[in-house]
Amino acid sequence: MVPVTNSALLVMDVQRGVVERYPDRSESVLAALGRATTAARSAGVPVIYVRVAFRPGAPEISRRNRAFSTIAASLALAADHPDTQIHPALTPLSDDIVVTKKRVSAFAGSDLDVVLRSLEVDALVLAGIATSGVVLSTLRQAADLDYTLTVLRDGCADADPEVHRILLDKVFPRQAAVLSTDEWAHHLGSASSGPEPHDRLSYAHGGPP
Repeated sequence: MVPVTNSALLVMDVQRGVVERYPDRSESVLAALGRATTAARSAGVPVIYVRVAFRPGAPEISRRNRAFSTIAASLALAADHPDTQIHPALTPLSDDIVVTKKRVSAFAGSDLDVVLRSLEVDALVLAGIATSGVVLSTLRQAADLDYTLTVLRDGCADADPEVHRILLDKVFPRQAAVLSTDEWAHHLGSASSGPEPHDRLSYAHGGPP
């Protein structure tokens, strides 16, 4: 039996500067995420966009952080730069939520935890770019926080197709259900039309890592 829980859809790092790095995959991923956000809104599931951005000069970035220190001076990561805005194909609606993070995980340096607790969310549906970056880091942290997890297979992309495949087929299923956007939307719609339409659907994760 699929448990009915209070879910939220996290659309992560789908900002101009990131999406443009994936010209061969962006069209299909953006299309899948468009279907996902539409299904979520129709079912009353909160849509939460996560982006990464910094103050001018990026004082939030430590020189000891190997991944971020090389881009610390990049104007393209300033909070008001066009590259840090959500891609126009997925422009947030007035009821959507946008949070800004400072590291790889959606929880790192953001107020996501406060938002989720305020909404009484106990299940997360994850999608975004990249599979080996924000999706992996957020999944691991969310699993340790005892969220029920789902990953949207076609709502993720990665620069390395093999890493993408291994994560979705072998790593993520240990802690999350991995579904296509259409599979998730179908089950979400079925739950919304059931005897308790106000409840929200998520999926039980697999065995321990």
